[in-house]
Amino acid sequence: MEPLTHPLLDEATVSQLRATLLADESSWQDGRKTAGYQAAEVKNNLQLDRNSKTAKENSQLVIKQLESDPLVKSFALPRHIHGVMFSRSGIGQGYGMHVDNAYMSSGRSDLSFTLFLNEPESYEGGALCIQTLQDSKQVKLPAGQVIIYPSTSLHAVETVTAGERLVCVGWIQSYISSNEDRTILFGLNAGARALLAEHGRSPELDLIFQAYTNLLRRLGS
Repeated sequence: MEPLTHPLLDEATVSQLRATLLADESSWQDGRKTAGYQAAEVKNNLQLDRNSKTAKENSQLVIKQLESDPLVKSFALPRHIHGVMFSRSGIGQGYGMHVDNAYMSSGRSDLSFTLFLNEPESYEGGALCIQTLQDSKQVKLPAGQVIIYPSTSLHAVETVTAGERLVCVGWIQSYISSNEDRTILFGLNAGARALLAEHGRSPELDLIFQAYTNLLRRLGS
């Protein structure tokens, strides 16, 4: 399954969010506190205390945006968005290659997401590296854009060599646990919606939507 990159937050929202997070200096802590035993050895960053007021309020803002975005809903089929946290990496910090835990206290991880909160030119290094079968995909998106990718992927964050990287990360438990099934459903839904927009409703299109809905019902959990 190919990752989805998509604009999620507008410039004003990102600017306000970034200012709020950085103003709460006392709530940032060692990121290894939230890492699994395998990942803790390669994790070197700071994370906003999930129990802080700042983290709780702003994680809900991100969750609501993800839950209401039509493309994200079609791509991820989210049942539960969970584990949302804010992370910052300064010079010398990063996160070595690892895979996310399959199950967390907050739910199953089918998809992982990273929402970028500062511009790529404001820091050097710090790219999200997602391992594919033959190579590695490096990602540094503009502020406000999100990447959603399968949690089954090995991934890392390159060491920051200048500036500071600020992101929001989290996980999605999908109604469809299989990446392959989710890809098929996404393509079917996208095609049906494109036909609807171009030609309007028809008995034939009703059958396609019926097939999509019943396939989702059969494959879902």
